Amino acid sequence: MNPILKNILAVVAGIVIGAAVNMLIISISGSLVPLPEGVDPNDMESIKANMHRYETMHFIMPFLAHALGTLVGAFVAAKIAANRKRIFALLIGGVFLIGGIMMVVELPSPAWFNALDLVVAYFPMGWLGFLLAKK
Repeated sequence: MNPILKNILAVVAGIVIGAAVNMLIISISGSLVPLPEGVDPNDMESIKANMHRYETMHFIMPFLAHALGTLVGAFVAAKIAANRKRIFALLIGGVFLIGGIMMVVELPSPAWFNALDLVVAYFPMGWLGFLLAKK
């Protein structure tokens, strides 16, 4: 396969599969860590209005979703890429970081969570995905 097409496929597959992992974890998180009473997880306004009721445990699953989605996406991209595998893994980390920044802007979550999420869940997981794919 043409290396350019293979690299494009690597990026697309990394984003799609990473996003699927992220959404899967988010979709099951309510059954593992129940949300505060009256919060509709499908309504962003409901989440915003009730964010003050969230406890530390409510932020574990979103963090895991962001970190594992990025990790899996970066791993897939690095496995598929024809060359420069590290660059493509970190590119996935950057794409997911942009999504994380958008969520920080949109949802009023605690500063500690925003800092942890933006610093740990994206580029470090992209790097780890590359390292795992390299083996």
